[in-house]
Amino acid sequence: MDSLNRRSFLKLVATALGAGMLSPTPGSSKTTDPISLDEMIGQMVIGGFRGFTITPDTPIGQDIQKRHLGGVVLYDYDVPTHTPRRNIQSPSQVKTLGIQLQKISPTPLTIAIDEEGGKITRLKQRYGFPPTVSAQALGKKNDITYTYQRALGIAQTLKSVGITLNFAPVVDLNINPDNPVIGKLERSFSADPQVVTRMALAFIRAHHTEGIRCTLKHFPGHGSSSTDSHLGFVDVTKTWSPVELEPYKNIIGAGMADAIMTAHVFNANLDDKYPATLSKRVITGLLREKLGYDGVIISDDMQMGAIRKYYGFEQAIRLAIDAGVDILIVANNTIFDKTAIPRAISIIRTLVKQGKISVPRIEASYRRIRTFKQPIS
Repeated sequence: MDSLNRRSFLKLVATALGAGMLSPTPGSSKTTDPISLDEMIGQMVIGGFRGFTITPDTPIGQDIQKRHLGGVVLYDYDVPTHTPRRNIQSPSQVKTLGIQLQKISPTPLTIAIDEEGGKITRLKQRYGFPPTVSAQALGKKNDITYTYQRALGIAQTLKSVGITLNFAPVVDLNINPDNPVIGKLERSFSADPQVVTRMALAFIRAHHTEGIRCTLKHFPGHGSSSTDSHLGFVDVTKTWSPVELEPYKNIIGAGMADAIMTAHVFNANLDDKYPATLSKRVITGLLREKLGYDGVIISDDMQMGAIRKYYGFEQAIRLAIDAGVDILIVANNTIFDKTAIPRAISIIRTLVKQGKISVPRIEASYRRIRTFKQPIS
């Protein structure tokens, strides 16, 4: 950073400090110093890694300590190697891993997982965890009390091993039962937006009881697709309907949307150039402005085929942040690249230095993340 830009940045920091914008994360006893630009940028990334245990000297340990990584995501299966050797072996091991992660983090670390229930569960019975029920089974029963109790079981399991964020519930409508990534995997509660809303709210309330935050996904709707965005381009232009926004509208209106995850789906009726994750029209125009959502927006994995095969890493990061995404997931499980997390953080820093992303834009995401990391009251 040259001297002129540095003076401009320091002036912005001084202004922000005067407004209380860059105060430490509430509830954190680990830091009393003002938050730097590098720290704010680090909070905008959640990364995946290999290992059942970690130390400060492991790559993920370095990312947390030196690059201020905001969170990690745990998996039981390592896709690139096709082996069940990733992060999960047993309840005691996951709990110890969580303690290790938090211990080396200078600020409270988000520890996330996809624990939807049914086929999409990382904490499986074979590792010693309790059984779960799929969203589809819950939707068919359509009993709020039953859904709450089943979700409470998930939340209690997450809390017991130190996980703080569930990438669930799915609020995609089951418009295409043959959808390979939603319908066929029984991830949707229903094709009826009212059933989806009721079940999702019960699911979220149960998690909040245990202090666990939830993530609505996949905005603006993945339920009508016929292909998988993990693998490549997904076009829902002819199949998507505005009714797919109803669960989001309802849950946002109820004040129960902790975070919303974007979908890597292309819909020419919403944006004729970019998929949702990279679309300012979809993320800022539709979700922020039309639906009135001002909470945390999380990208789906930025290494998935729908993004990786069509956009450069730097281009995708720039477009996603410009679109309005607050947290980028670099899961390292569609492909594995040990440099991906530090590169993502470095790319954001460079984009700010080059003026392609503004400091106030980073501050806006940090404010949301700071609030998001507060304990649930």
